[in-house]
Amino acid sequence: MSGVTVTFWGAAGQVTGSCHLLEWRGHRVALDCGMFQGKRDESAKLNANLPFDARQLDAVVLSHAHIDHSGRLPLLVADQFNNPIYATPATRDLCAFMLTDSAHIQESDFRWLQKKGRAGPASAPLYSMADAIRVPELMENHPYDRPFSVASDLTVTYRDAGHILGSANIDVSLAGATPHRLVFSGDIGRWGQPIIRDPVSPTGPIDTLIIESTYALKNHDASNDAKAHLGEVVRRVAARGGIILVPSFAVGRTQELVYALHELNHEGKIPDLPIYIDSPMAVEATSVFRMHPELFDHTESFVQEESTLFDYHLVTYVRDVEESKKLNTLKGPAIIISASGMAENGRIVHHLANHCEDPRNCIMIVGFQASYTLGHRIESGQKQVNILGEPHTIAAEVVNIDGYSAHAGRDELRQWVRNLGGPVKRAFCVHGEPESLVAMKKLLEEEGVKEVHVPAHGEKVEIG
Repeated sequence: MSGVTVTFWGAAGQVTGSCHLLEWRGHRVALDCGMFQGKRDESAKLNANLPFDARQLDAVVLSHAHIDHSGRLPLLVADQFNNPIYATPATRDLCAFMLTDSAHIQESDFRWLQKKGRAGPASAPLYSMADAIRVPELMENHPYDRPFSVASDLTVTYRDAGHILGSANIDVSLAGATPHRLVFSGDIGRWGQPIIRDPVSPTGPIDTLIIESTYALKNHDASNDAKAHLGEVVRRVAARGGIILVPSFAVGRTQELVYALHELNHEGKIPDLPIYIDSPMAVEATSVFRMHPELFDHTESFVQEESTLFDYHLVTYVRDVEESKKLNTLKGPAIIISASGMAENGRIVHHLANHCEDPRNCIMIVGFQASYTLGHRIESGQKQVNILGEPHTIAAEVVNIDGYSAHAGRDELRQWVRNLGGPVKRAFCVHGEPESLVAMKKLLEEEGVKEVHVPAHGEKVEIG
């Protein structure tokens, strides 16, 4: 087989915007179509225009629902794409509300900037709510480990990536005189992560591997250590009557925290105190988790014992804006878990503004904080920060719990590669900061991969 190419149109030389265009024999299939995230002007330029004609794209094969992997699907629709989008059932269910939420945020932000006289081309919405609603209508569901045809000579099999609910590695088989096997890792999860099952590596010889590199330089704390640390913080802050504020990603991280708090309370390791999940998206995401218990890790004793993992007497799910506003005058002890995960927007920003100056309180960081975010400024120890345009002093205790990352750390990435079993002919490192991409290249070379590349944005490579 000749003339098979991959063009790296996202997450190449950076973390976000996952999108890899596979072309062969006149066919064109995108692996992911994610949104670039970061500083407004920089990401807007990358997001505004698709690098290929959506009308000439045969299909999209989606690895999972996170916006940096799915967030430009409505833009495809806006550009007259009308072909299948393949996904696992849970990924489709998550995308159904995540993409409409993305459209709503873009439209709301644009109206606010217009009101302030600060709107411009970089702040214009990428797509409408109608475009986002159309995406799930194009989605075709396929479960793990069951091959399906994308074209007459191309078959795809999803493997459980263990990253978030429904996340998958994409195992592509191209038929022909010289068959070609391509594996796209998507985002690789962790072993021992609460709720979610462990990652499953596609096994056997691989001609082309496209692999994420997010944490190729770093190992995480174990999940059990994170749970113990969480319990210790809750006991300490509750004893002084404080409120724990948790900026949390709505999909995956929030559900893990609710699960851990439920288990800790069940074991008598934390006191009874109210827990507020103040994020409409997290409420929707939790409903999707309830719909897919077949994807939970049933080797976990608490999953076996408890049928209502996310619903117990201490937890309140907050949708209404007025109910959210009441939490700004809440007295502790209590826990507020709210989006966004990097404290750049969403309801958590208001809670931080109202509670960050009380030394009895605690701001708990449970995920990666990009360098340009409020979450990073708080995590790095800055005492004077601007929140909602006003200066505030961070007098609350700041705690970082590392073990809740949904991405494989360095040793887990190595384990995933070893579990592939068969030889890998060539590999491309994507989805990482420059230094992590270099580290992933070295890791693969240490594991015997002879041909390893770090592609540039827009680079086109012939692979077969």
